[in-house]
Amino acid sequence: MGHDSVKGIDEVRAPLCGPRLDRLPTTHWINRVFLLTSLAILFAWSNYVSGLVLAQLRVIGWIDATSSAMFSSIYMAGMLVGSLLGGVIGDSIGRRKSYLLFVGIHTISMYLAAVTPSVIMLIATRALMGFGLGALLVSLFASLAEYVPTSQRGIWMGRNSFIGNCGGPIASLLAAVISPFVTAETSWRLMFFIPAIMSTIIWLFALRYYPESPRWLESRGEYDKANAVMGAIETEVRREYGKELPQIRQQGNALLTDERGRGNAGYRELLRGELSKRVILGASVLVAMNVTAYTLMTWLPTMLLVKGIDVGHSFALYTLTVLGAPVGTFLGMVFIDKVSRKCMGISLLGIIAIFGPLFAIQQNELLLCVMGFSLEVVTEMYVAYSSGVYVPEIWPTELRLRGSGLSNAIGRVSGVVAPVVVAQLLAGGTVMPVFILMSSICLAVAIVIFVLGVDTRRRAVEEIG
Repeated sequence: MGHDSVKGIDEVRAPLCGPRLDRLPTTHWINRVFLLTSLAILFAWSNYVSGLVLAQLRVIGWIDATSSAMFSSIYMAGMLVGSLLGGVIGDSIGRRKSYLLFVGIHTISMYLAAVTPSVIMLIATRALMGFGLGALLVSLFASLAEYVPTSQRGIWMGRNSFIGNCGGPIASLLAAVISPFVTAETSWRLMFFIPAIMSTIIWLFALRYYPESPRWLESRGEYDKANAVMGAIETEVRREYGKELPQIRQQGNALLTDERGRGNAGYRELLRGELSKRVILGASVLVAMNVTAYTLMTWLPTMLLVKGIDVGHSFALYTLTVLGAPVGTFLGMVFIDKVSRKCMGISLLGIIAIFGPLFAIQQNELLLCVMGFSLEVVTEMYVAYSSGVYVPEIWPTELRLRGSGLSNAIGRVSGVVAPVVVAQLLAGGTVMPVFILMSSICLAVAIVIFVLGVDTRRRAVEEIG
């Protein structure tokens, strides 16, 4: 749209990408963006195969206790750095370029891991892999909020989280199918090579079909480019829709002062005023997620052993318990737009705080299974809510990836510290202190959400920002 001169102030008529996207009906265009996003996350399962690969490396004598720790630690360090730098890079170069860059880095690192000739090179490759995954997760989860209509944002982002979290079961099933027919060395290499092939296919489709975010272009003041991208999207949707698109519901004044370049704002903007509260909110929400979800994922078999259950029954109970993970992410997707975000977060954290100690006091194996399954369901509902929907959507467009990345990085620090604390608590021979710690953190974060939380449900991205 053109330039106008009003009272001597040069103004630019904003392209209103937000309202124009919000009125679009569901067609192949939005389904394609969603599938390119969710499938890229699904096949980036390098974190899910860590335990499977380590087991195979021990069988062939490639790795010992020291190198095992390095294998895991350097990967987590890479994810932390990826979360921080990925946000900066993604907000600077755009959603399309960051998709291609970070998915590309992670995919290349998996190919390198599949053909590496030594454990030293494998560990070095894991650092790059962690960086790619950390940046990829921040970018793709947060960016989807800018493409989907406001009225359906929660359900689309919930679906994205659900599909992404299917990577673990798929990777485990694949390992179970492949392992009996190949050697241990071939098996662990295939654990990287197969998802790399799938990621490459998705990347090639994205290269052709993944558009730049019109909202991001508008936030940068690049109105001509935003109009061009938005016009191409509307033409495609109109062609499939078969009739004129719904009227635009204008939000605010269409005339905005020309602010080209404001998208170059850095992390300093996140530490001021209202946005500093969002950093505290987002980081707190993800600290609770990391402490609860990863403690259960990593330590539950050990905790069952501490409770006096033998190894065979412990693994069987763990397997039945983790079946609650896909159920939880599915329910999170279903309920995400039915209640306010603040209410959902506080409720889920409160339930986890109660279920944890109840699980800890059980001795009967059937009750342990029922309570463990229920705890896993609620925890994974919170995972879908927190990392998949709420934290990515609480930021202004021009700082969305930085804000999400900083919150994720702080959350990952807690994920590094928590295992050390849990190990010390379990050394006392009882599991109750672990669940008291988890419950305390959940209640503290519930208070943070109550005080600082913003209700983003059905609110436009521009209004939230």
